[in-house]
Amino acid sequence: MAAFRLRVVTPDRVVYDGDVTFLMVRTTSGDIGIMAHHASYTAPLAISTMKVEFASRDDARFAAIGGGFLKVGDNVATVVTNTCEWQDEIDLSRAQQAAERARAMLEASAASSSEMDRAEVKLKLALNRISVAGRQ
Repeated sequence: MAAFRLRVVTPDRVVYDGDVTFLMVRTTSGDIGIMAHHASYTAPLAISTMKVEFASRDDARFAAIGGGFLKVGDNVATVVTNTCEWQDEIDLSRAQQAAERARAMLEASAASSSEMDRAEVKLKLALNRISVAGRQ
């Protein structure tokens, strides 16, 4: 299968920069699969799972991403995201604790609407990490 370059970047680091044969991410409009020579494309990403099939490996790898943007052009796909953790990097107990804290904040009646919004995002991020960590 033909390969293309994938760059995954967060504010802290370059998560991946190399050749892949397939990328699947969830945009705010739905899932999209990218293969070599895909048409130019730009879209906002949802908090979701990223699936990557590598040119040098037979298996796929999954990551939890925290939203961001996808840009595809000239046989290069770039994912710019706030957070990205490969499945084997996720600390499941930490993610479960984060989900519990976010749920507690959502149940607090004294929270402001901006605090509630932040708690909802934190809960989505934590649940996404838990989901990715538990993938088979």
